[in-house]
Amino acid sequence: MPSVERIREDFPLLRSGIIYLDNAASTLTPEPVLDKMLKFYRECRANVGRGVHRLSIEAGERLSLAREKVRRFIGAKSEREVIFTKNTTEGINLVAKGLKWKRGDRVITTLLEHHSNLLPWLALGKHGVEVRVVRPSKEGVLRPEDFEREMGKNAKLVALTHVSNVLGSVSPVREITKVAHEYGAKVLVDAAQSAPHLALDVKDLGCDYLAFSGHKMLGPTGIGVLYVREQHLEELEPLCLGGGAVEEVSSEEYSLTSSPERYEAGTLPIAEAIGLGEAVEYLQKVGFETLAQHERSVLKRLQEGLEGIPKAEVYGPTDPEHRVSIVSFNIKGMNPHDVAAILDHSSSIMVRSGHHCAMPLHRELLGLQEGSVRASVYLYNTAEEVEKLVEVVEKIARELL
Repeated sequence: MPSVERIREDFPLLRSGIIYLDNAASTLTPEPVLDKMLKFYRECRANVGRGVHRLSIEAGERLSLAREKVRRFIGAKSEREVIFTKNTTEGINLVAKGLKWKRGDRVITTLLEHHSNLLPWLALGKHGVEVRVVRPSKEGVLRPEDFEREMGKNAKLVALTHVSNVLGSVSPVREITKVAHEYGAKVLVDAAQSAPHLALDVKDLGCDYLAFSGHKMLGPTGIGVLYVREQHLEELEPLCLGGGAVEEVSSEEYSLTSSPERYEAGTLPIAEAIGLGEAVEYLQKVGFETLAQHERSVLKRLQEGLEGIPKAEVYGPTDPEHRVSIVSFNIKGMNPHDVAAILDHSSSIMVRSGHHCAMPLHRELLGLQEGSVRASVYLYNTAEEVEKLVEVVEKIARELL
């Protein structure tokens, strides 16, 4: 791994003196990613799949290369399994609205979920689909046997997060997938928080669908990925119909083309997809094992520092080895938004506050009506930065005494 100092040179925003610890919401974007996107705009700005002129062909080749980079990144069998979306939310909704449901079908999800992996299933519940919610331990640990208890002959889909966006806990996806498949249910994995930090292999996980976003892993906003296992590619109805998604059209009927085009109607965010491909390459050059070692070191100092503050409450796994990149906490007697605002205004420390789009987790699992403060680290964060956060939080807490 290049030194943290060298990596930080690729992120000009860090030169302004801010301490950016809101990476679980959205990461910063390095110069090589921006350069690759600008090269597209400057050298071959054209639509793809719409023309035979040289600019369109070149743009198409760059888009195809980006898709191939993503395919390798997640270990997919073919590019047909890699569908570009707007974000993780759109990918999950494509599955929720694209599968053929009938009254009595069962979806099993968890109390850990981001709203994006809960609301689509609750919406199906209004149409007769049964929704079961598995409750984790207070540290955010899921157990495969709890999923097995919720299975039955009508189990159609298990939808779960790979890494909690509040607690940083890692779900045993491989084991849960095995249980689901034994009952004939498919598995959808929300990898929004795992794709930036863990080496993914969809074959190893065994999942049928996997969704993630570019903006949480050094890429631009407006681009995400839905992986669909090859054998399921013709089972989903597209979320959107239009140009590029069809094979034949008459004034009375149409026939859809094959994946991925059938799910990517209209003009794609081409530059953003190219940027995502470059972000994937950037992360692979750093290496996920070295990335993990760096994050564990920084995260341990953050967690232990916050746990040492008497008025601070820290949530999630007590063992830093069992969480990824995220520490959520509160100062007793203070609203999390007030804490986040003080951190910004007094010390230029950027963190997230509130429910983090996970209201049931906060209120029903942790008993927190107002949410929490969330600090999340990435490859460009340093031990000195998290120690500064701990120092300021300790000062805030001390002033409450």
